[in-house]
Amino acid sequence: MAHPERSHPRSGGMRYEGGTVFTLSPDRDVSLADAVEAVLREGPYRYGDWFDLPMPLFLVHDDGTGDTFRVSVRDGRVELHVRSATTAEGLRAFYDRLVDRVDGSVRVEREEQTT
Repeated sequence: MAHPERSHPRSGGMRYEGGTVFTLSPDRDVSLADAVEAVLREGPYRYGDWFDLPMPLFLVHDDGTGDTFRVSVRDGRVELHVRSATTAEGLRAFYDRLVDRVDGSVRVEREEQTT
């Protein structure tokens, strides 16, 4: 699992380059936005919506594992975006809770990003 590199452009702010995205695709047709929000509500997560976007996007902190990652829902899939403070344990815990919530199999794909 590759972690993104942080940079601080002269124009201000922070930018991430590279990293890993795990895409979760349930075998059943379910409301993923509702399932993700239920998993987050039930904890052990602290999370926040990301601006006013046409898709659910959350910055998530797992109080149990200490992990931080980003979660997005679109096109019938959940994407888990690895951040600097993300371990396999935290992602696995979220995955297990989502599988329990959707009551079915969930396929996982992994993509290493270079930019």
